[in-house]
Amino acid sequence: MRRHNLEEFELSQAYLFYWDKLEKANYFLEQILDTTTEDLDGRVVQTLLSSPVGDGGQWDMVANLVEKYGLVPQALYPDSYNAMNSSTMSHIITTKLRDDALELRRLSAKSPNAKSSLGGVKEKMLQEIHLILTLMLGPPPSPTKDFTWEYYDKNKKFHSVNLSPLKFAAELSSSESLRANSGTDVHELFSLVNDPRNKYGELMTVSRLGNIYGMRGITYVNVDMTTIKTACISMLRSGLPIFFGSDVGQFSNRTGVMDTGLIDYELGFNIRLGLSKAQRLMTRESAMTHAMVLTAVHVIEGKPVRWRVQNSWGKDAGADGWFVMTDSWMDQFVYQAVVDPRFVSKEVRSILDKEPIVLSLWDPMGALA
Repeated sequence: MRRHNLEEFELSQAYLFYWDKLEKANYFLEQILDTTTEDLDGRVVQTLLSSPVGDGGQWDMVANLVEKYGLVPQALYPDSYNAMNSSTMSHIITTKLRDDALELRRLSAKSPNAKSSLGGVKEKMLQEIHLILTLMLGPPPSPTKDFTWEYYDKNKKFHSVNLSPLKFAAELSSSESLRANSGTDVHELFSLVNDPRNKYGELMTVSRLGNIYGMRGITYVNVDMTTIKTACISMLRSGLPIFFGSDVGQFSNRTGVMDTGLIDYELGFNIRLGLSKAQRLMTRESAMTHAMVLTAVHVIEGKPVRWRVQNSWGKDAGADGWFVMTDSWMDQFVYQAVVDPRFVSKEVRSILDKEPIVLSLWDPMGALA
């Protein structure tokens, strides 16, 4: 918005949604080919089959999509009915992919090298998924062909931009965009997480979790909550919003309040609910289920008290889509924040160079927000 001097602006969610579904379908089929020697009833294969093309994702998945397909303004590829009501489409694609998975496993039993010999079969399956997406969402702009975007800026001056989606995304790293974003290059952002089950100061990844086969997987730098909150406050002071992942269903509601004191179940039922954050992860009581955006923080005597959150549930939720989160809720139910490396210490940045700890595909930290 600063780069183009706009009052308001929205990127096309449907554009990335289209390519994400297609790439997740390909990723799933590749994982099926890679696990043909594993038992169908085994936990790995069953976890893969449980949700081949779910709507959720992680920051690294978004980064992959932008790198491969770029970005377009929402006006050029607006949300269709099926983009806003995707359950039927997702059901059809999921059913088709499960059928394809069984067929690939059947054919692999006859092939000594399933990966190389069944590549053509997999491509035909992917073409069918591509057709479903195109019929239900409409053909998206080509990542490499120029589009024409016309708009009026805040001063009512007319502009016409001719760029491809890839070039449009590359603008985010231009000198003009860096100045507009207080020096932040969005292509360099990375995920801090708070997983008290595991040692802080370590890099973590999740086995077989991704969206674009052959591109970067999911990586998290595990740190304490103080490190996460310090980085978030610094970014907000620089005018930068923060993508974060949390368990939004805990002690919150659609009125827009997220507070551990919202409902006192212990008083109401005369019981004790004493699970720690680590224990909630261990027992699957909690997980990173939803992504939102931090836009402001209230600080008293150097300590955060509450945070302003922008949700994606529309204006009927919260106050026109805005939520308030207490700092105690953040401690207990926020697991991830995507930060600019400039706002963490050199020690934290160096963790990115470590060999990652590999979590299982079914680990709670593998949940897609």
